[in-house]
Amino acid sequence: MKKLIFFTLTFLFIFNNSYSNTNNLLYEKIDLFGEVLEKVQDEYIDEVDQAEIMDSAINGVLQSLDPYSSYMSPELFKSMQTDTRGEFGGLGIEIGMEAGVVKVIAPIPDTPADRAGVKAGDYIVRIDDEQVQGKSLMEAVKLMRGPVNTNIKLTIRRKGKRKALEFNIKRKIIEVSSVDSKILGERKNIGYIQLKSFNEKSDKQFFKIIKDFEKKSNSPIGYIFDLRNNPGGLLSQAVNITDLFLNDGEIVSTKGRRISETRKFFARKGDAINGKPIIVITNSGSASASEIFAGALKDHKRAIILGENTYGKGSVQSIIPLKNGGGMRLTISKYYLPSGKSISEVGVTPDIIVEEKGDSFKINSETDNQLNYAINLLKS
Repeated sequence: MKKLIFFTLTFLFIFNNSYSNTNNLLYEKIDLFGEVLEKVQDEYIDEVDQAEIMDSAINGVLQSLDPYSSYMSPELFKSMQTDTRGEFGGLGIEIGMEAGVVKVIAPIPDTPADRAGVKAGDYIVRIDDEQVQGKSLMEAVKLMRGPVNTNIKLTIRRKGKRKALEFNIKRKIIEVSSVDSKILGERKNIGYIQLKSFNEKSDKQFFKIIKDFEKKSNSPIGYIFDLRNNPGGLLSQAVNITDLFLNDGEIVSTKGRRISETRKFFARKGDAINGKPIIVITNSGSASASEIFAGALKDHKRAIILGENTYGKGSVQSIIPLKNGGGMRLTISKYYLPSGKSISEVGVTPDIIVEEKGDSFKINSETDNQLNYAINLLKS
């Protein structure tokens, strides 16, 4: 009994000592931060706004975790809420951070950035006359947004190009119709659907197009779903749209620290196109929800994936409101495909790799080699 009491007291001493040491270190760091802030306020060459410095510090904490966690001021938080509803102002571009540099995940098709020639994988180095390196992701977003019909100059570094590229773009209200469609093929019997993003309206728009196609007397013999430059969006939308083409089985699973963040999503019975063949076209701008959709259909052998490797964003962010009216985007879990694989930093590899030729693509099989390949594959 005495040994047990001695062991318990020893354990509590070690635990409390360790806890105390951790707390002491934390308090030392907080004191150090206060000292640095004071020195900056007193001795920096220019006067500084301490509130802005604190915002940057908060954002620095979040961005040190991963490229997708960030702080949003009340103004940016309000703008973000508008984005997911499918209507917002700006250039029509989805960006992320990579090694402290702002990287283009994808331009949204048929928006000012897309029409100007901005491409997935581009690195934004200057916005107008301001250097971007060293700024947070949200600061870069704030610089790019402005009054409608005003001009902005982006200086971009692109792999394979020795000189920086400059794009002069006019800001517009971006009304994202997330789904576009067309009947293709010599016999007009191939259904083509371009899915530009996964916002709150996407599943309803997508289902309506499928329903209209299937009602036609000359209904499609197969479908091409174009996810190129689709930066993703809402997880629920990826699940809903994938579910349209599967009769059963897992669509995606998420795993996090908390039990509530570990979930599995399954398909319900019913295939909206009755087993007709599907080809999904992807590229390096296909990210997040796009990868869930493409990866699930690939794993279930329900579709052929064609094109280029996807972006590789395999994490789920939660938007958490804060007391000041702002918010934080925090990574809470990673998602896994039905095969159990994570696509984080790896992406979804196509079944058939077809590299995109030319600077851009439109719904035109004569100039779009990837789309032309998909059409011929369905015809054969």
